[in-house]
Amino acid sequence: MSSQQLLVPPPAVLQQPLAIPDRLLLGPGPSNVPPRILTAGGRQLIGHLHKEMFQIMDEIKLGIQYAFQTQNPLTLAISGPGHCAMEAALLNTVEAGEVVLTAVNGIWGERATDISKRLGANVHQLVKPPGEYFALQEIEEALAQHKPSLFFITHGESSSGVLQPLDGFGELCHRYKCLLLVDSVASLGGAPILMDQQGIDILYSGSQKVLNAPPGSAPISFSEQARKKIFSRRTKPPSFFLDMGWLANYWGCDDKPRIYHHTAPINSFFSLREGLAILAEQVSNGRRHSDQAGWGKMRLPTITTFILPEAYDWKEVTEFIMNKHAIEISGGLGPSAGKVLRIGLMGYNSTKFNVDRVLHALKDALQHCHKNKL
Repeated sequence: MSSQQLLVPPPAVLQQPLAIPDRLLLGPGPSNVPPRILTAGGRQLIGHLHKEMFQIMDEIKLGIQYAFQTQNPLTLAISGPGHCAMEAALLNTVEAGEVVLTAVNGIWGERATDISKRLGANVHQLVKPPGEYFALQEIEEALAQHKPSLFFITHGESSSGVLQPLDGFGELCHRYKCLLLVDSVASLGGAPILMDQQGIDILYSGSQKVLNAPPGSAPISFSEQARKKIFSRRTKPPSFFLDMGWLANYWGCDDKPRIYHHTAPINSFFSLREGLAILAEQVSNGRRHSDQAGWGKMRLPTITTFILPEAYDWKEVTEFIMNKHAIEISGGLGPSAGKVLRIGLMGYNSTKFNVDRVLHALKDALQHCHKNKL
């Protein structure tokens, strides 16, 4: 036993029981986890290379193919949140010097731009104010002008509450020899998306929103054209952890025996498997979100954005609702920061009871919060 003295004592706080408040999460994510998924995530570990784990991963692949409506063999879940899937999509298909076009009407187009620039891409932005969506004609004009190898667009822009129409975008991009990359983190399961029928080349999502699993796993799929682009690169992808060559093997997406790449978040995959199973059992899931949100087709049914009366401080309102009603709602993000409030109704949380509960809390906040001087 070492005779050296410990300079850092055991933290007193860690000698107390874990304390977690009971809250209704009606922000833009994560959402509350239903008992079935909590139970799955709490199961005892098995080895990440056990045949039973590979079977569960194969079931996850089938669930993602169903959720995405794709038959792509290169379909898997990234060990990480939606940001990891965004990076995996871009760093595997984009090399330094290539042209990337990003549609920016909120924070996710900004993030895709940032990542693409870090990869050394020549990035052009097609910018709209938060709350607006993109039309086919303006996309075609930008494709013709910039001739990108990849075009990024967000299906459900959670920072502004826009649901982007996608019909015709795949055909348009392919006409200009461009891959179509779509972010569906906030929309998957709450609004229809048909990867193969809509000609989407790369699609990714996250586990913690409509799928109601804890954050930490991210479904992703690549078309045959995207797969060819990945495996004909001149240079290796700049990340080993997100290298799709390794991940495709680990997930059984090639014809080779699976070999070790990383230790997967096993319990997160248990939870994701159940989230996908529940989605598969609830064919009318997208209609349910539309019913609860009550918006038109260009509004994201999973996350409702609205502007508070000018006299109110959004931070005071959200803090009041959290402190008195134990409900999380959120302010804006990125370009919408300070401009809107956001209420999420996703999967398990998307019920009339929760709608009534949050509306009651909002009414209470507007009656009791101090108004700013005009």
